[in-house]
Parts: sequence; C-alpha cells; structure tokens
Amino acid sequence: EKKEPEEEEEPEPPRNFTLEQLKYFDGKYDEKKEEDKPVYLSLNGTVFDVSAGRDFYGPDGPYECFAGRECGVALAKMSFDEAHLDDIAGCKTLNFGEKNELDGWIEKFTYFRCYPVLGKLIPADKIPSSDRIVSKEEIAKNDGLGEIPEGYATPPIYIGAGSKVFDVSFGGVTFYGKDCSYNRFAGKNASRALAKMSFDPADTENTDTSDLTDKEKKVLDDWVKTFEERKGYPIVGVQEK
Repeated sequence: EKKEPEEEEEPEPPRNFTLEQLKYFDGKYDEKKEEDKPVYLSLNGTVFDVSAGRDFYGPDGPYECFAGRECGVALAKMSFDEAHLDDIAGCKTLNFGEKNELDGWIEKFTYFRCYPVLGKLIPADKIPSSDRIVSKEEIAKNDGLGEIPEGYATPPIYIGAGSKVFDVSFGGVTFYGKDCSYNRFAGKNASRALAKMSFDPADTENTDTSDLTDKEKKVLDDWVKTFEERKGYPIVGVQEK
C-alpha cells in the first residue's frame, strides 16, 4: 500500500533579527514554554537554524559559545574569543585567507548541512534611531511592501503604538505581513485599533486616542509592552504629534 507523501510544513517567510532577539535562540531550556529553544546563529549577517546540529552548537556542544550569536569573524579566524562574536562589521575587514574560511563555512551550512536560512541579522547601527520623529507619511511608506534595505531580509513594517513606532518585520511578518491576520495595521498608527481590539476601519483609520477609556488605555499599554519586551521589536522612532 502506497503511503501518501507527508505534507511539508510551509517555511516561515524571511525575517529580520536584532542581536538581542538572536541571543534568545541558544538551545537552552525555556522554563516558560517547558521545551528546549531552537539553536540559531548568524554568519556575516545570515541567520541559520542549526538545531539539527544541536550536538555541536547546543548546550554542552563544542561550539555552544556560537549559539544565538553572530560568529562570522570567530569562525573565519577559528577563534572562540568573545571579542570576535557579534562583529558583523569585522567580516568586511578579514584578510584573504580568513574571507575564504568564512565563505567555506557559509557554503558548508547552506549546501552540505542544508541548515535553513531564516533571515538577516541587522546590526544596531543599521536600525533607525529610537528617538527620531517619524511622520505619518513615513509610517505609511513602510507597510512591508516597499524595497528591501541593504542587509535586510524583508522590507520594514512600521506600526505606531502609543507614542512609539515599531518595526515588526523583526519577527512579526507572519502576523503583519501581506495577507496575514493583522496586516491592516501595517504602515499605520494602530494605537486606537489596538486599544479597542478592533479591525473596524473607523478605528484603524482613526488615530485619535483622546476618548479611550481607562480599560482601553491599559490594553494599549499592554500591547506596547508586548511589542517592546516580549517580542523585542525595535523602536524606530517616535510618532509625530
């Protein structure tokens, strides 16, 4: 009797990572979720899921110090020195032999180990400043459908919440990307809609929060806290008043 081929899971769309987000994926036990975390690492800004190599890169493995880190320079120099971790810029100043070594590791991960590529690690100096003023027009332009900035895996998706503007392309593409459940908030000041837990265009298109109830203000504050602390979405500015 012929077995039906098992349906392969759809791979997640590419996402952007901050260094802080990447550090979570170190393969250690997550007490809240009661399971081992996946093991991710970055090579010259490309983030791989190396969970299949947990014996090497996970806890107690010979390369465990690379888990959840950018390790292009470290592997190029065959060094376990902490100073060579999280140094994407250093990948540009490697000598010829080191560059070849790094290219060899990337080739090995991609074609021989076939570790899935998850997205790109964006260094802090490539993420817009959190204290700049962001206009309504700029938020609207960054709705996930624009051009992909150099070094990014996917276009930015800006959402205004409270006074802040978050780029939710750092892990929120499956919620806020094209055809996803919360896509109507992409490129908008979604404060009112989030506070009211509403998809009504009367709320998604309205940015006035002056008439929110105390309960709705608390809901909005909780969303902002979730974006900032639990999801780790980078704050890319302050909403223009």
